[in-house]
This record gives sequence, C-alpha cells and structure tokens, in this order.
Amino acid sequence: MLGMGAGRWEEDMSRLLALLFHQGVLDEHFMQLQQLQDESSPNFVSEVISIYFRESEKLLRNIRTLLLDRECTDYKKIGVYLNHLMGSSSSIGANLVRNVCVAFRAASEHCNWAGCLRSLAVLEHEYCYLKNKLHELFQVYYIQTICMHSS
Repeated sequence: MLGMGAGRWEEDMSRLLALLFHQGVLDEHFMQLQQLQDESSPNFVSEVISIYFRESEKLLRNIRTLLLDRECTDYKKIGVYLNHLMGSSSSIGANLVRNVCVAFRAASEHCNWAGCLRSLAVLEHEYCYLKNKLHELFQVYYIQTICMHSS
C-alpha cells in the first residue's frame, strides 16, 4: 500500500526542486552534489547539507556578534566570515544565500554598519528559507525511499 504513493512523493520532490531552482534558491551545483550520491553512500547529500548548516550557523553567529558593537565592528573579519559562507553556499548550490553574501560583503567593505545590519537580516531570512525548504525536500526524499522499499 505504501508503495503506491512513491510516484506522488517523487512528483512532490520534483515540484519542490523545480520551485527552488525557479526562485534562484538553488543552482546547478546542487544537482552536481546529488549526482555524487549513490547506493554506497545513500545519505551523502543530507550529510553534506547537515555539515553546511552546522558550519553556517557558527559563521552567522560570529557575524552577528561582530555587529553587536557598532564602535568595535571588525569589518575585515566579517568579510572573512562572508567569504567562507559564500564558498560553502556555492559548493552546495545555495545560490540565493551566496548572492546575498556578495551584497553583504560590499556593505562590509565600505564599513557600512547600517548596511551590514540590513544585509544580515536579509541573509538570515534567505538562510532560514533555504534550511526549511531543504528540510522539507529531505523529508519527501525519506518518505519516497520508504515507499520504494515497501513495495
């Protein structure tokens, strides 16, 4: 009975991926990451994404901390953290987060505290959206896998 729903879950997954690509949230690097997953490492993508989110949380926390004190803001260090976040976002195909980091870096290079705060708010919003949608995607993938193995 569960196996009968596998097609629906696959459609849901395809639809969600199409939406994320259409919105510019993900790019071709995400597809390349998926191609690295095989039967010998069936959880490869979710493991890589988990590491990405764990490390990104640290970077965002560090950036937030640096921006707390307007007088002592270390803009160069913010730029370093943003470069790390841009690189890791690019490697998993998190296109929109990467693009927001580029704009944020411009504000930090100009030592624009208000611009950095605005950019941080946008970055955190896009980051949370990405995290929620990828969590949803992996839930659908997990259910699809269960359905396929139950049939």
